[in-house]
Amino acid sequence: MLWTGSRMTGGGCCLVIAAAFVAIAGQGTSVAKRFEYKYSFKPPYLAQKDGTVPFFEYSGNAIASEESVRITPSLRSQKGMIWTKDLTNFDWWEVELTFRVTGRGRIGADGLAFWYTAAKGLEGPVWGSSDQWIGLGIFFDSFDNDNKHNNPYIMAMTNDGTKNFDHQNDGSTQQLAGCLRDFRNKPFPVKAKIEYYHNILTVLIHNGMSNNDKDFEMCIRAENVILPKNGFFGVSAATGGLADDHDVLKFVTHSLRSPEMALVPDEVNLEDSKKFEAEFAEYQEKLKVQKDQWARENPDKVKKDDDWDEEQFMGDSEKELRMIFQGQEAMSDAMRSLNQKMDEIIGRQERSLSMLTSIQNKPGGGGQPQQQLGGGGAPVDTIRRDEVNAVLANQRELVAAARDIKNFVADVHNKVTNLHQNQKQGTGTAQQVGGPGVNSDVTNMIAEMRDSLNHVKRDMTNGYANMQKQSGGGAAISCPEVSCSSTMIIASMLVCQAVVIIAYIMFKDSKESQAKKFY
Repeated sequence: MLWTGSRMTGGGCCLVIAAAFVAIAGQGTSVAKRFEYKYSFKPPYLAQKDGTVPFFEYSGNAIASEESVRITPSLRSQKGMIWTKDLTNFDWWEVELTFRVTGRGRIGADGLAFWYTAAKGLEGPVWGSSDQWIGLGIFFDSFDNDNKHNNPYIMAMTNDGTKNFDHQNDGSTQQLAGCLRDFRNKPFPVKAKIEYYHNILTVLIHNGMSNNDKDFEMCIRAENVILPKNGFFGVSAATGGLADDHDVLKFVTHSLRSPEMALVPDEVNLEDSKKFEAEFAEYQEKLKVQKDQWARENPDKVKKDDDWDEEQFMGDSEKELRMIFQGQEAMSDAMRSLNQKMDEIIGRQERSLSMLTSIQNKPGGGGQPQQQLGGGGAPVDTIRRDEVNAVLANQRELVAAARDIKNFVADVHNKVTNLHQNQKQGTGTAQQVGGPGVNSDVTNMIAEMRDSLNHVKRDMTNGYANMQKQSGGGAAISCPEVSCSSTMIIASMLVCQAVVIIAYIMFKDSKESQAKKFY
């Protein structure tokens, strides 16, 4: 540490050294926490179906729901409270209170109170609870009774059962400590962390301006605070001429112990343990009986673990995609094994070619295999030309087969991609297997024209035959002197008819495409 200045007294040095020792000692100590579920509530399912909160009881105008407990609604002259059912069985504790205070006006009333007292409070004048309590009260005061413009205000006060709360001065003459913090109409819930450990009371406040859980700041710290060894936790609230909604979202309690005491096991009540074990065994028996009865009544729905089929939860499109993926996986495995076999064949081919090259390079061999002299050696294993040609032909067939498989896989991949796109758009189109074909209307129209021409041709042939029969077959047949249409006129009429039909088809397709835009 760098000190500036030329003068520093001996007392200042001692204070700095003492503070450093205290800080080091504080860093070395740790507190063991244990969650106490019998003194806590939090969402979801905060309230049961019958409206009760487990291990708590509420009264007055309090309303419990699945997400919070509304101590008082935003109505005038309302009072409500919620208290634990059981006394605490631990000496030191920490409570994290998460709440909201919301109202329409710029000024609200009256406020919220946290209690730790030797007895449960009744409906009274101190934020909805009774006066002259024994224990601790943390008050979140939102109304300025003394007109000092120092509200909303948070303060702590202890009482031995003989004091009456000073409403005229907002309890300023009776408080242990306090801080000026605004807790009304915040974007996020306000949190208060109240800790009592070794007779030291600490209150940390989260102002609700962010959702960072570590954004706490010191509000109250008081030493030599003597509280009852065992007590009840509670929260109360009240409204007056002005009104706010006072909602408690979480009430989480932890018991605090030193590291040495945390290693000591808690005393177990044998009677309670046997009672819980008997209740658990009874519950298991009832559950087994109900399962067997359901299995007898619904034998078709009973399935073993091995018969579990997840396809019953899949739709038609998911099943189709699964089949396509399985087919692709099978083709991939086949391609992999085929690739391995091709590698083996290529290796054999390279070895055979190297052997042929070595044989052809020998002098006087003429490309023919030679045997070792002396007759005692084994003949050299060579490969013939027809075998080489057979190997090359097999390789070409394998390459062609691999190319066909590759094209088939690419076609399947394109169809799968089209299926994904159609599912995303919510519509589907059907295409021919070989690709997009000719419009069905055009094909039908061409077929009708072909039938009409054949019918005209057949009629002309029959008419010509009838004319020959009428003339006796001997005399020359002369055409009647009538004005007949020429071939050019007939062709022009056919072309006009075709143009009209094609224009009608195009008009019909455009109408259908415009109608599809509305879907």
